[in-house]
Formats: sequence, structure tokens, C-alpha cells
Amino acid sequence: MAGRGKHRRPRTNPLTRGIIAAGTGGAALTLPLLGATHASAAEPQSAPAAAQSVAQAAQPAKSLTYTVVKGDSLARIADKYDVSGGWKQLYKDNRAAVGDDPKLIHPGLKLTVKTTKTSAAKKTATQSSAPAKPAAKPAGGVAQATQASAKTYANNLDGWIREALDIMAQKGIPGSYDGIYRNVMRESSGNPLAINNWDSNAAKGTPSKGLLQTIDPTFQAYHVDGTSWDPYDPVANITAACNYAADRYGSIDNVNGPY
Repeated sequence: MAGRGKHRRPRTNPLTRGIIAAGTGGAALTLPLLGATHASAAEPQSAPAAAQSVAQAAQPAKSLTYTVVKGDSLARIADKYDVSGGWKQLYKDNRAAVGDDPKLIHPGLKLTVKTTKTSAAKKTATQSSAPAKPAAKPAGGVAQATQASAKTYANNLDGWIREALDIMAQKGIPGSYDGIYRNVMRESSGNPLAINNWDSNAAKGTPSKGLLQTIDPTFQAYHVDGTSWDPYDPVANITAACNYAADRYGSIDNVNGPY
């Protein structure tokens, strides 16, 4: 599982989840998280969408004070508030508060965020904090059964980690966002199609694969029920690797090098 270094793509067909990662090792990420290079295919915009983008770009940036919560990263905050210049600009604006390492932001830290989405963000925060309305009842007085909508996740590294964490919580597998992210960036730079074809595992015919570079025997032995059996599936790869790390090291959070 410890394969590192430059990887090359083993195949060109898209993942089950519909993503094509460009390049390996140096890293293609759907979401520009810290420490990774962002590369994505540009999609043509329709005329209305393009006009809307131009209109949004013309809006003056507004500043707000954001309080960091557990699991945050500068990239995630910049993406949430559509910060012009991304996480690098956000870091530049807050370097005095953050310090020399942009990866180390702690819960409670106050950041100045320049955004054109202030109103929308406040509206979303207000809606999320409002108490849920009680379920409607029919004339007979019996509560009407309602089916909760399924939780959705972004189809990018941030979304894969969050989905994996929810599955791990259900299965009792320990691990944190930061622990998973740190090891993903070391092992694959966030490329779900990464494969190591040069180390000792590869020489034995079991190359390390995916976000956390699991070899097939380990992936199969620690596969988590309810996830894909494809080792290149991001969520399946993360959960299996974290299951293995929990068994051997107590948690993926305790892994800080080749494992």
C-alpha cells in the first residue's frame, strides 16, 4: 500500500463516478485542495450561463468574517464563498492570522473572506439553523410518513472524503478528514486513477492503486460492505484503506508515512 512517487494512468475509461483524472503523481484534482495541482476539462457554457458568469464577475467583492470549523481548509472556504483567486488569494489576505503554513488552520480562527456571495451564504446559514417543521398530519391524527431525501456529495476529493467518513462512522472505523486528506496527498496527490508500477508490490504483480494506494489483496481483505469492489472507486478505496489502517495502526490519523 505504500507506493509513492510518480504514477501513470492504468486505463482511459472513466470511473464509475464519472470522473477522468488528468495525469498522475503531480496530480489532477477535481477540487483544488491544498497541496494539489488543479486540472479539469473546460466545458462550453450556454449563452445564458456565460452571461450570468460575466454578471457575477462584475459584482464587487464584499468582505465577511469567517470562523474556521473542524474539517475546514482554505480551498474549501474559498470554493464555498467563490473567492476570486481561490485559496491562494484567501491565504494572502489572511497570512498574518494563518501563519507560514496554509494547511494549518485551526477551529476558531477568524478569517477575512472577500466574496460576491455574502448574501447567499448568510441566507444558507440562516436556513440551516432554522428548526425543522413538524411533519404534517392527516385528518385521522396519524403522523404522515415521509422519506428523508438521500444525502448527496460533491464528485470531487472533498466529497469522496466526506462520503467515506459517513460510511466509516456507520461501520465504526476511526479516522478524520485531515488524516485522510494528508495521506491521500502523499500517496496519490488526489488522483483516483494513480497506480504504482515500479515498486516491490508491482514486481510481485500487485501494484498499489487509487487514492490511498492499496494493493488488491489488502483492498479485498478490508473492503467495506456497501462500497464498490473497484479499487479505483474513490470512496471504496478510502474506506478500505482506513479499515486496514485502523486494524494495523489504530487509525488512518496515525499514519504519517508509507504503510
